[in-house]
Amino acid sequence: MSTKNKRRKRKLNPFRLVLFLIILFVLISAGAAMGIMVISIKELPAFNEKNLIPSTSTQIFDSNENLVTKIGLENRTEVSIGNVPDHVKDAFLAAEDHLFYDHHGIRIKAIIRAAMNDALHIVGVDRNFQGGSTITQQLVKLSFLSPERSIKRKIQEVILSFKMERRYSKDEILEMYLNRIYLGEGAYGIQAAAQTYFGRDTEDLSVAQAALLAGLTKSPNNYSPYRDPELAVTRRNQVLDDMYRYHFIDSPTYQEAKSEKLALKQGGPSNTRYPYPYFMDFITDQLVDMFGDEKVFNGGLRVYTTLDPEIQSYAEKAMANPANFPASQKDAQGVLQPQGAIVIMDPSTGEIKALVGGREHTHKRALNRATMSPRQPGSAIKPILAYGPAIELMGMGPASVIDDAPVTYHQYNDYSPHNYDGRYRGLITMRTALTHSVNVVAVKLLMDHVTIPEAVKFAARLNINLKPTGPAMALGGLSRGVTPMELTAAYAAFANHGIYNKPVSILRVEDQDGTTLFEAEPAPRKVMKETTAYLITDMLKSVVRSGTGTGAQIGRPAAGKTGTTDEGKDIWFAGYTPDLVGVVWIGYDSPTKMPRSYGGTYPAKIWREVMRQAHRNITPRDFTEPPGIVTATVDSKSGLLPGPNTPQEHLVTDIFAAGTVPTETDNVHVLTEVCATMGYLPNQYCPDRITRVMLKLPYTVAPSVEDYNQRVPTKICDVHGPQDLIGTGTGDGDNRPLPVDININKPDKNNDETVFENIFQGE
Repeated sequence: MSTKNKRRKRKLNPFRLVLFLIILFVLISAGAAMGIMVISIKELPAFNEKNLIPSTSTQIFDSNENLVTKIGLENRTEVSIGNVPDHVKDAFLAAEDHLFYDHHGIRIKAIIRAAMNDALHIVGVDRNFQGGSTITQQLVKLSFLSPERSIKRKIQEVILSFKMERRYSKDEILEMYLNRIYLGEGAYGIQAAAQTYFGRDTEDLSVAQAALLAGLTKSPNNYSPYRDPELAVTRRNQVLDDMYRYHFIDSPTYQEAKSEKLALKQGGPSNTRYPYPYFMDFITDQLVDMFGDEKVFNGGLRVYTTLDPEIQSYAEKAMANPANFPASQKDAQGVLQPQGAIVIMDPSTGEIKALVGGREHTHKRALNRATMSPRQPGSAIKPILAYGPAIELMGMGPASVIDDAPVTYHQYNDYSPHNYDGRYRGLITMRTALTHSVNVVAVKLLMDHVTIPEAVKFAARLNINLKPTGPAMALGGLSRGVTPMELTAAYAAFANHGIYNKPVSILRVEDQDGTTLFEAEPAPRKVMKETTAYLITDMLKSVVRSGTGTGAQIGRPAAGKTGTTDEGKDIWFAGYTPDLVGVVWIGYDSPTKMPRSYGGTYPAKIWREVMRQAHRNITPRDFTEPPGIVTATVDSKSGLLPGPNTPQEHLVTDIFAAGTVPTETDNVHVLTEVCATMGYLPNQYCPDRITRVMLKLPYTVAPSVEDYNQRVPTKICDVHGPQDLIGTGTGDGDNRPLPVDININKPDKNNDETVFENIFQGE
């Protein structure tokens, strides 16, 4: 066989192929790495020592683009490293870089460990590893680099760290770091933080206090002892564990520090020094989530917000007025109780015009009850879980009739709803029920018409996400509750023709060079029919005009709903005009009874005060009626078209979505013969009988129901007997001949109940 033929039969060697691919991969990777290295060096920021001086503050503007305030750089006091006690330095070293004095700017093992930690976190495993960046790297990142996470930025960080270590001593680097690091509550550097949290100088900090401050570097917002004392102490103890493990403190010191109770500066951090603090705190928290602490407080951002200073001032003034709240006192933590919150929004855009998260602002980025505190909404949830879906999904409307009579749901532990005023009104329209906040009707709508799963879906469209519980959901008995912000946005959809807008408070963010880093993008969603929104609005106008919300009248068309939980622990008013929607909440931070406090009292009063002023320069207008709304007259006891027996006083004219006007006639009013004397169904002996128009339904109700006497009786007259049929005459006058099947000397074999059954079924 020739050589040529041998070559043709030669097979590919798999080992050589794999080896070739590996070599090719290594070469490509090396080339890519070299390319990244070249780009990183080429684009390396200049080592400008001026950058080690903190940069400009962030500016926040209102909706008119007027400067409101600056955040960052207001609270910083330089401290010499010589005045920082060893245990304070050691706390930060233990928390951030315990081998700081041993490395030359970076630690390869720490970088690898951090990469492993990131990889484990991606697959859902969290490990408490120390970060991969040394203190030198962190100072470089704060001074020269952006928060961007990339290989290029990491290479630049390493190169600049080597430069930093060659140019400055370890103590100088540590001093710059301790004076620059942000430690929350507006405090920059260790000295400002010591004053902010403990009211003392750095040199006077205890070991436990130093450990707490060092723990803040991981996340100043989350670990703030003013926001979450328990979490702050847990983080402090982790730092103390590290200090002991790395031999910075001995065992007695360690045990003493861990047992030290948290004692913060009285009265909280330094007094507020910026306007509209709750709104500014809300903006700040969002900025930190988007860009990080360093960028927000040192990056010189320009932030354009939706704030309306006038409305915000009205809201703050109303929330600060003691006359707008039940009797108040300070709790053990010195916080005024009960507390309150208010949110005002433009329903057409979702822009937040005003936001107040408490009656007094004690420290920067304090608890914002408008956005952070879900509470039980009481009856304010009824339009969302009962009436809204009943109209949207079931084709019901303001004139639909529900029986306000006692009911028990045995499958839910015999749950029986009760009305707040103790009344049971009987057959009433949905408009009447919502106007007077009738609980039984709301529960029946949820359970007997809408169903819980469908109600939960409807609420989710309005960004109110609930877990299904039971009938009490219709009255605000929720597993989580809602925040004033969430309820405001939900009600805004009713005001905005069924269109939901996500709440917006930041319109645009620019960096120092004018480059846009963020811009809000409107994303309106249709969450219900326009006719549904209008029918709900029209019923809620009745609430304000003549129902539980009369305290919110502002001299122009307005719609709203009160909310009061059991024992008045949470009281609400949610209301709107065509131009603004607002929600007010009042309650104790730890739910507490507030006797004689209702949504229609204090919250409605605050809402009226703020809204009156907010609308001063807005021309009054009514809500726009959409296409598809018609008017019809129906029977108010059946919800059907009037029938031949419908009394004049039971006629009601209301609005309907086109296609939902009933086509059947009233079948509830019937002609019924009753005993003229007793008003019961007559027995065979009753001498006088009259015919009345009464209500006939296939079930009975308790006598406590207010229209009980209008319903066909369930009782048969037991007063008249055979003697009433025997007279002295011969058939004239009131004396009637005995029925042929009646023996006056023999008891009737049928009892009264059997007689009633025969009479009722025969009608």
